[in-house]
Amino acid sequence: MEFNMQEGGFFTDLGFGKLEVSGNEEYGFRPFQLLVSSVAVCSGGVLRKVLEKMRIEFDDIHIKADVTRNEAEANRVEAIFLHFTIRGTDLDENKIEKAMKLTRKNCSMVQSVQDSIKIEETFELVQ
Repeated sequence: MEFNMQEGGFFTDLGFGKLEVSGNEEYGFRPFQLLVSSVAVCSGGVLRKVLEKMRIEFDDIHIKADVTRNEAEANRVEAIFLHFTIRGTDLDENKIEKAMKLTRKNCSMVQSVQDSIKIEETFELVQ
């Protein structure tokens, strides 16, 4: 990836379009937003694959991500809390718990940051 400076931040051109990144929301995505998004969406994508491989039928996965930052240390990301709402019929909580453990183990973004950022995942099942 290559990044080019522009007013208010930087940009890169990717296959899906231009990604603009800035510490100021007026000019692009903030770096911490991209970090949290990467962890959340990586986890969601891995969970989706794990559920499919386990032949667990589901209709939807919704992810709510909350972040804790430390203003005293350069506003560093200290924790990311992910809450998965999994929609489907006849979902088995024990099987979903197993899928969540496999997801954590196989998500490259979680594995990349887990020693420096606390990652906590919870889930609920909705019919």
